[in-house]
Amino acid sequence: MRRICVFCGSSTGNDPVYAEQAAILGKLLAERGIGLVYGGASVGIMGIVADAALAAGAEVIGVIPENLMRAEIAHAGLTDLQVTNGMHERKAKMAELADGFLALPGGAGTLEELAEVWTWAQLGLHTKPLGLVDVAGYYQPLRQFMDHMVAEGFLKQELRDLVSVDADPARLLDTFTAHKPPTVGKWIK
Repeated sequence: MRRICVFCGSSTGNDPVYAEQAAILGKLLAERGIGLVYGGASVGIMGIVADAALAAGAEVIGVIPENLMRAEIAHAGLTDLQVTNGMHERKAKMAELADGFLALPGGAGTLEELAEVWTWAQLGLHTKPLGLVDVAGYYQPLRQFMDHMVAEGFLKQELRDLVSVDADPARLLDTFTAHKPPTVGKWIK
């Protein structure tokens, strides 16, 4: 894996463990020789994961829409900062640059970015691994909902399993190296 895209919050959340784990992930990526692709901001856990990766020597590519650039939240010290015309172009560029996707805790934007790349994987538009860094059980309600989708017949188990969930980012990265995309189709008969 050359680069991992990390979706995460532009806030730090209420529990200091979110920021701590973001820093751990940034350092871990650098230690494994993996570059970081992320939303390009200097704020929240987005800024923390980028700063930690940079401090440990990783390549860090930020992709930020022009309107957020103007709001002066863009990170000034990245390896590369790519400015897009809008959010759709941003997500496409991040996906193009990355070999896999991880989500740290975040809000609606993080969830939306994750849902989009997960949908793209289900449709066969990419075969890259996806994972949730389940810091302090943050993603347990989402995990339960994903399992509920399967139980109710709206999602195949193999497609639910496209999203790995683990509190340990090192274990998630280990699963990424062994990733094999499913061979089932999206539609349930």
